[in-house]
Amino acid sequence: MNILFFKHMLVITVGFLSGIDSKYEQGREENMMNRLMKRASAVLLGVSLMLTMVMPVIHAKEQSPPLAPSISDWAKETLNEGEKYGIYPTQWYYEGFLQEIPVEKVNELLVLTEKKIASLGLTENEQYKPVSVKNDNTRGDIVKRLYNIIARYDLPVGKDAIKFMQEHNILQGSSNGLQLEKKATTQQAVILAVRFIKNMYAFAGQGSKGVAWVVEDEDTVVYLLGSIHLGTPDLYPLNKNLMTAFNEADALVVEANNLDTEGSKYFTEKSIYADNFKLKDTVTPETFAKLEHVAKLYSLPMEHLTLLKPWYLANIFSVQAMSDSFDMTPEDMGIHGIDLYFILNARLQQKPVIELEGIKAQTDMFEGLSPEAQEQYLVSALDSIIDPSKNQSKIHQEMLTSWKYGDVETLAKSFQATVEEQSEFNKMLLGLRDEQMAKKIMDLLKKKEGTYFVVVGSGHLVTEKTIRYHLEKNGYDVKPFYQ
Repeated sequence: MNILFFKHMLVITVGFLSGIDSKYEQGREENMMNRLMKRASAVLLGVSLMLTMVMPVIHAKEQSPPLAPSISDWAKETLNEGEKYGIYPTQWYYEGFLQEIPVEKVNELLVLTEKKIASLGLTENEQYKPVSVKNDNTRGDIVKRLYNIIARYDLPVGKDAIKFMQEHNILQGSSNGLQLEKKATTQQAVILAVRFIKNMYAFAGQGSKGVAWVVEDEDTVVYLLGSIHLGTPDLYPLNKNLMTAFNEADALVVEANNLDTEGSKYFTEKSIYADNFKLKDTVTPETFAKLEHVAKLYSLPMEHLTLLKPWYLANIFSVQAMSDSFDMTPEDMGIHGIDLYFILNARLQQKPVIELEGIKAQTDMFEGLSPEAQEQYLVSALDSIIDPSKNQSKIHQEMLTSWKYGDVETLAKSFQATVEEQSEFNKMLLGLRDEQMAKKIMDLLKKKEGTYFVVVGSGHLVTEKTIRYHLEKNGYDVKPFYQ
């Protein structure tokens, strides 16, 4: 993968689909569905099975010429982290990111950073007195303004802002020193804010815990993390101990590698009808009418939608219904997903990524659904948009909250509420898949040495007779990660 495409993928990626710059849009008619499906060779689709859906994550969009973000190679890993925090819009990469930061951007960055720290719910320090600042956008001044954000809380931060920020690896400097009097670039200001948030969450002993376990034998350690495939900025940063386990792992293990271009191409090809077939040939008039209604709601062209198979349309609209309830775009929720977060980090760290299933295998699962099951899935997705009473937004919010605090019991109950119907679709999601993934994890324990960090959908770990069940059934002691 060349570095230019990798930078686009980091954006990052999603910036293109979110309309960062309207002049690169192809007009109203060249909308989301057209961009997704018109040219499969220009669109790479990664797919991860969510609790009850598939999330397409778009890695690149056809551009002529492509718009290149201005970021430094050394900053990629920190920016990949920072994008998840919701403290700056990614279009900044295209707006003089390596140039001196404007006043309005500094203020926006610091206001959102302050909000992120406030969400920790820390006790305020009644004796707080801010250090003096000039608001002159120098590196030193931005560091002091960041320090004032945390100093107002009851934490042992001392009285020397510069010393504190150095001790916590927020202010790192270079061969040219700290350059405190130099005007900060947008990139430098963002990097400082990202490091600040990450380190302050760790300093306060906070960060999303997720639902995690550990299994080991005499020469192998396997960490099991239940994922949230569609996420929000509230999930980040992650718990320091969890990140340490990942960083020390020899490889990342996932259901499917979202960055697999061959698998993405296969997914795209299979999601489109062949031999002049169209959706109208396979679903009832009632279902087709519901699709027309939803298409009008989102200004989507029916001539493109009718080329797509019911299971793929159901995936799209299931995700759309969920993202609507969080007031986010599907692309933004995808980029905040836990799977993609770790896959991107593994790529940045040049850590091997092992698949338990793969995009092709997951695509074949959907292809293998009967026509009746595919239509039932599509109707359910459309109804969740047409009839708000059928939207499971409350349950999804409960899932994210319980995942954030590591509440396995509540997450299991929320998940169970979404799959209580023993439909063909729900049977496909769980059951045999869990047994097969458990066997591959056991193979790692039996045949490999080292440490492996496994990320699979939370539903495969928190409910009965899933991966944990099969591991324990075969004699493995599955211990909670947080003890």
